[in-house]
Amino acid sequence: MESRQLEILRAIVEEYVATNEPVGSKAISQRHALGISPATIRNEMSVLEDAGLITQPHTSAGRIPTDKGYRLFVDRIATVKPLSKAERRAIETFLEGANDLDDIVMRTVRLLAQVTKQVAVVQYPSLTKSRVKHIELVLLTASRLMMVLITNTGRVEQRVLELPYDLSESLLNDLRSRLNSAVTGKSMSDVAPQLEGILATYSRNERTSTALIISNLIEMAFERPEEKVVLAGTANLARSTSDSSSEIHGILEALEEQVVLLRLLSDAGDTMRVRIGEEQSESGLKKTSLVSMGYGLEGSPLGGLGIIGPTRMDYSSSMSAVNAVARYVGRFLSENQA
Repeated sequence: MESRQLEILRAIVEEYVATNEPVGSKAISQRHALGISPATIRNEMSVLEDAGLITQPHTSAGRIPTDKGYRLFVDRIATVKPLSKAERRAIETFLEGANDLDDIVMRTVRLLAQVTKQVAVVQYPSLTKSRVKHIELVLLTASRLMMVLITNTGRVEQRVLELPYDLSESLLNDLRSRLNSAVTGKSMSDVAPQLEGILATYSRNERTSTALIISNLIEMAFERPEEKVVLAGTANLARSTSDSSSEIHGILEALEEQVVLLRLLSDAGDTMRVRIGEEQSESGLKKTSLVSMGYGLEGSPLGGLGIIGPTRMDYSSSMSAVNAVARYVGRFLSENQA
């Protein structure tokens, strides 16, 4: 495709995103210094329409981009807008006040929604991709124990166990020390091999309760618990789209399902992903676009985040915001939760 046609497509996308009105050749000629006449612009628009990149919603109206047109714009034309120093500092300041993992996630999802004016989605760090930071054992009664597993990302998993025999404080302290010595800093997949020899160090009478504790710890490390996803900014959807209330309801209904949100972020990686309109796998989201990215360790994201909005979104700004927030959250977790 000729560069002139690409520039006209860029102008149509930018005008339509800004005004939500079909774009005509006169508007392009007046507002974009392309150096060509309105007649030439109309001819090139016909080429773009024949290619399925733009369409005419009504007779005698201007043109609007199609999903295919948005895809070409994102892949070849869009320039990610750099954040200003003030915006970058605002993100840092917003996250610096976080107290724990829940606070980090909630601050992140609200921040994304505010910056992009879209629906923001953030996945909690995956337990299976984390490392053990600490194991705590607390006797509630002589035969009732609370076991707490804390990861390097700040995630906390806990279980309460009913023990077959009473457990002394001295045995509990010894077991806590051995467990932490064996698995602190290890990935979840390495927990089981590290615990294999611990049981043999205890007497026959002590093994029944310690075996129950160790087996439950291994289960916690190997389980793939239902991941948690939070979202914010659903009110932005109604403000940013001209769809009917029934279509908005269908989108909101899809977003209420945790399994849908998890699927949206399931392939979030180190690089930006943009799904546009019909590229969305969920039937209720076919009129939306998703901009997503993983956050956390380079090459092995701990979770994903992104924004969902109408296909008529400011892709350049949205991609910039998602990229920046993902980088900041990953860095914040590594610096504060290690």
